[in-house]
Amino acid sequence: MKVKPAHLREKASNDVDLVIEYYLSEANEDIAMGFVDALEKGLNRIGRHPKSGSTFYAHELNWPGLKSWPLKRYPYLVFYMEQPEHIDVIRVLHGQRDIPHWMREPEE
Repeated sequence: MKVKPAHLREKASNDVDLVIEYYLSEANEDIAMGFVDALEKGLNRIGRHPKSGSTFYAHELNWPGLKSWPLKRYPYLVFYMEQPEHIDVIRVLHGQRDIPHWMREPEE
């Protein structure tokens, strides 16, 4: 089975950087690296099974094709869309945030 590579949009990459910075400052390097590992595993899973994500926010935001995938052991969701040759990662957000607000932020 072909694994589609994940391409992080700028906002998704910034989200990841902020999470790592947070865990490094508020917890420790092991927790931060655990987040990176969980993210890599989640992206690999999405790449192998892109249709397995939740469409809940696609309906709520009226954004056809949008899916989300929860990371193991961390309260973050990966928001993505499947493309023919890759996975387009739009955001990586804490599940307790106002997701519709954060997803509607305009692209820069």
